[in-house]
Amino acid sequence: MNRPDDGSHALTQLGRQIAPPSSPEEAVLERVPAPYPDKRYMVRFTAPEFTSLCPITGQPDFAHIVLDYVPDQWIVESKSLKLFLTSFRNHGAFHEACSVQIANTLVELLNPVWLRIGAYWYPRGGIPIDVFWQTGEPPAGVWIPAQDVPSYKGRG
Repeated sequence: MNRPDDGSHALTQLGRQIAPPSSPEEAVLERVPAPYPDKRYMVRFTAPEFTSLCPITGQPDFAHIVLDYVPDQWIVESKSLKLFLTSFRNHGAFHEACSVQIANTLVELLNPVWLRIGAYWYPRGGIPIDVFWQTGEPPAGVWIPAQDVPSYKGRG
């Protein structure tokens, strides 16, 4: 019995032991064909333990990242996304740069109908920095739930 081509034959990381990439530029994000390109639905990934480094002090920064997107022809393969996000652990960049880099990289890979990122950074120096970006207005007729990450009041 022949299975329909789901694009998984081209994946290089899923089902294999892969060392975490040392930088976002080294990371390999992979995609597969969307299973329902004729339907509009939203996909959410949540990374509550995202880590990067302050580019000045080298101190760790932590965030709760929420990625929402409406696929067109492609969906991101989740293991490659996990490895991509992990690659920021040794990456020095300001919160805004990390957040928008993640979103831009996904937009370039997937060309989604719509994408947004909510990056809820834990406080440094007593001030949380939250970064929000989206490609435009959400498409009509798609349920887009709130991200529901509470404002800082001892977030966590």
